[in-house]
Parts: sequence; structure tokens; C-alpha cells
Amino acid sequence: AEHSEKFVVIGHRGHGMNMLQSTDRRMKAFKENSILSFNKAANHSLDYIEFDVQGAIFEKKVTDLTRDEFFSYGPQREAGSVGKTLVRKVNGKVVEWDVESDDQSCTLQEAFEKVNPKVGFNVELKFEDDVVYKQDHLIHVLEVILKVVNEHANERPIIFSSFQPDAALLMKKLQQRYPVYFLTNGGTELYDDVRRNSLEEAKKVALEGGLDGIVSEVKAVFRNPSAVREIKGAKLSLLTYGKLNNFPETVHVQRLMGIDGVIVDLVEEITRAVDEMNTRNGGGDDEKGDIGGIELSFLLNLLSQVIQH
Repeated sequence: AEHSEKFVVIGHRGHGMNMLQSTDRRMKAFKENSILSFNKAANHSLDYIEFDVQGAIFEKKVTDLTRDEFFSYGPQREAGSVGKTLVRKVNGKVVEWDVESDDQSCTLQEAFEKVNPKVGFNVELKFEDDVVYKQDHLIHVLEVILKVVNEHANERPIIFSSFQPDAALLMKKLQQRYPVYFLTNGGTELYDDVRRNSLEEAKKVALEGGLDGIVSEVKAVFRNPSAVREIKGAKLSLLTYGKLNNFPETVHVQRLMGIDGVIVDLVEEITRAVDEMNTRNGGGDDEKGDIGGIELSFLLNLLSQVIQH
């Protein structure tokens, strides 16, 4: 696995995921998974942007749409053309995808061509939770994605990640150049596939498949801090995602725990906070493992108590 001492900050779907039901304007500023959002994120001291290759458009999955159908939604490329309204399910309700700054949908190739080359790509390989995929289908999809990456990545850093364990394992078999991470809720939600239901299972998948690391929902990490030691002890990298990553305090705690990086929605605030932490610590970690005199063990205990209830 590739390890760097630098604490990594990754922008979720670019400049942050759109939370359409939120009253916080920052959650609806830029259309997620778009060139606009990617380049806005690259204005900050981010290491990577994360985005989905595949996704869902209302009743039809992106994988079921032809290329032309996919691009018929949202803002159009031709002047004067009006696209179909893009909608999204939020807590079971269908709502219009309203953001302050909209943008066209884009292909993976366009992302490589139009996004600031200094920012890395965390490419999430998206598959349906409740579908059992045949191996040849997974290989076909991954090879199509790899072809684009190999032809257009140049020197840009790339990470692959997936909640679909077989997709993650196959991507590592198909190529060794780029790190591959297994994404997990870590038990915060349960699935038929037992490999997806705990950090212990995630570690097993990563080690057996020669993966480079794990990306966990942050709550799972705070509920089970000893898993962090085990994962890091196994020479695996550990990143986290989740709403708790939008608070500088919880990001700071994770940094002290030895977690390698965070995926965040509030890109501007968290990159600024991490830059300040780096400046304060001279680029290194706090030696005593405390925040303003508060012991890390106390904070972890407090966080786990809060999360359990």
C-alpha cells in the first residue's frame, strides 16, 4: 500500500454532496459530480476529489441509459436547448435537484480533460446494493473504466474504491498501478453480503485480496477505535466518510488516531482547518495525543458514547 505522512482531504463528489433537504446553502452551492464542482473543489488545498462512475437517475439507473439519454437530463450543451428535469429521492420523496450553480453531466474522460490536473481522483465504482453481478459483467465495466483512466490519467494520482467487494477485488487483479480501497458502512447498515457488515470483515477482504486500504463510515470507526489499530497494524490505509467529517473537531481526533484521511462535504472549512492543524504542529502530529489538554482516549470514549445513543 502507498503510505504518505500527509493527512489526506478528499472532496465528496467534488465540492461536496448536494443535501437538497438541508437549509445550509453550502450543501446546495454546486451541482455534485460535475466539472464545475470538481474545479471549485480544486481551488482549495485538497488532495483528491471523489466522484461516482455510474449512479442513479430516478427510476432508471445510469447503467440502463444510453449515452444520449444520460445527457438529455439537466443543463444542455447546445445553446437554447432545455434538458429534462433531474430529480432525486430524498427520504422516500421525489424532489427537484435544485442547486445554486448547476452544470452539465460529464463523462469520465471529460473529467480528466477539464479538471485541474493538480487534484487527484478517487473514482468510486458504483453498483447496485441489491443486485448479484456476474463476474464477466463486473470485468467488462471495470475494463471500460480502466481504458479511459489509462489513456487520460497522465500524472494525475488515482484511487479506486467500491462498496461492491467483488468489484474492488477484481479492479486490483486487473491493474496494480493504482491503489484500490474497499468501501464499507462498517456495520452501521446491514447487507446480505456479510463482507459489507463490519470493519473486521472489511479488513479480511482487503488483506485477502491484496487491496491497499479501507474507506469506512466515520461512525463505525468511533464506535470501534481498536479496529483502527488493527487495520493500521495490518499495513492497510484507512480513510473515512460521513457527516461527522464536516466538523473540524472530529477530523482532528481522527488525525490523532492515525487515520490517513477524510472525505468531506464542507471542502472549504475542512481544508482550512487541516491546514491550520499542519501549521500548528509543524506538519507533524501532536506528540501527546491531546487536543488543548484533553486526552484523546477521553474524547474517543465521549464520541463513542454519543454515537451509541
